[in-house]
Amino acid sequence: MNHFTRKRGHLCAEDVPLEELARAYGTPLYVYSSATLTRHYRVLDASLAPRRHLCCYAVKANSNLAVLSLFARLGSGFDIVSMGELYRVLKAGGHPGKVVYSGVGKRDEEIAFALKQGVKVLDVESAEELTRVSAVARRLHRRAPIALRVNPAVDPRTHPYIATGLRESKFGVAVEEALHLYSAAAQDPSLEVRGVAMHIGSQITEVGPFLDALARLLTLVATLGREGVHIEHLDLGGGLGITYGDERPPSPSAYGRAVGKALGSFPGEILIEPGRVLVGNAGVLLTRVLYRKKNGRRSFLVVDAAMTDLVRPALYGAQHFIEPVRPPSRHREVFDVVGPVCESADFLAQDRRLPEVGPGDLLCVRSAGAYGFAMASNYNSRPRAAEVLVAGTTALLARRRERLADLVRGESPRPPPRRFGQRGHLG
Repeated sequence: MNHFTRKRGHLCAEDVPLEELARAYGTPLYVYSSATLTRHYRVLDASLAPRRHLCCYAVKANSNLAVLSLFARLGSGFDIVSMGELYRVLKAGGHPGKVVYSGVGKRDEEIAFALKQGVKVLDVESAEELTRVSAVARRLHRRAPIALRVNPAVDPRTHPYIATGLRESKFGVAVEEALHLYSAAAQDPSLEVRGVAMHIGSQITEVGPFLDALARLLTLVATLGREGVHIEHLDLGGGLGITYGDERPPSPSAYGRAVGKALGSFPGEILIEPGRVLVGNAGVLLTRVLYRKKNGRRSFLVVDAAMTDLVRPALYGAQHFIEPVRPPSRHREVFDVVGPVCESADFLAQDRRLPEVGPGDLLCVRSAGAYGFAMASNYNSRPRAAEVLVAGTTALLARRRERLADLVRGESPRPPPRRFGQRGHLG
C-alpha cells in the first residue's frame, strides 16, 4: 500500500498534487510519502511480534537524512555498510547502539569509528577481517561486539547482481569456516561474540529461500551451543521484495508468521534488515517530457530524468510503472522513455505502452524510493535532483537540487603541486 493516489484524476502524494510539487521544486524530482514510510515500518515491525526483535533499516536503499530521521523516531535500528552511512545515521538522530555494521571491506578507520561510536555489532565477513577487527579493538582498549555473516549457499532466485547468498558470492563465510572462526573469536579477549548473521539477496518474492537459509543458521547455532559458544541474536538480513509490475511478494505478515514458526524455540533476539520493502513504494520520481521523436520504427519520449537519476532500468533491466500525472487519455502509444545522457543505455523504459503525452507533460515513475537517488551520479556533469518529503498537506525540501557550483566543489583548475621523494621518482 502507498499514499500516491489520484484525486479528481490528478496524481497526489498524500494530499499534495504532484504537479504543484514539480512547479515548486522543478524536475527531475524525488517525492517521498511520510505516511507510507510510517505504515510500512509499523506493519513489518508488528509482523515479528511478540518475539524480541529489532528492525534495522538498510540505509543503502535511501540515505536521505529526513528519511533516516523519520525511522529513528519510529524506533528503528539501522543496517550500514560504510563509515559515511554511520555518520548519516548519527546526524539523523539514530542510536548507535541499534546499528549493525555490515560490509566485506571495512578499513581500519571505519572499524575504529564504529567501535568508538558504540555500534550494536560488527558483522564480520572473512577470517582476515576478524583478525583486523581484533587488532583495532585491542589498540583502542575495547571489546568489539561481532557476528559472523554466514553464507548459507541458498539461491534466492532473484537478479544475479543482487543475489548475495550463493556459494560463489563475495559475501560472508561458509558454514564450515564459521565454526572455526567462532571458536577462535570466543577465545579472543578483544572480541565479544554476539550473534550469527546472513543476507541472501534482494527483491526476493517468495518465503522459501529465507526459510532454507534460516534452517542452516539454526543448525549452526545448535552446533555452536554444544561447543560452548553462546549466540545472543540471529540477524536474518533483508531482501523482502516489492511489487514493481506483476510480482507477488509475500506480505510482511506472511513473512513474519513463516519466520516465527521456523525459529521454533530460539530464545534470543531477532534482527532483520529491511530496505526496499520500507522505502521502495514510498517514493516516486517526477520527470517532464522534453520532446517526442521517431527513428525508424521506434518512438521515443525524451524526458529530463536520466540514468543518472534512476540507474536501475539500465543496470538491472528493472521495470518501473510510469504514468502521466494528469488524467490519462484513453489513446495509447508504444514508446521508449529515454533521458538526455549520451549513452544508449540511458532509458527509464523500453517498448512501454503509455497514454498519449507530449512536451511539457509530467510523468510519474513509481517505486523509485529505493536505490533511486541513492545510486544517482553526476555523469555528463548533471546536477542531482531535489528530494521532497510529504506529510499530509505539507512538503519538506529534504535535499535541494544541486547547483552548477556543486559539480566542481573540491576541484581546482590549477592544483598546487606536491613533491614526493628526494628526486620525485623511484630509484
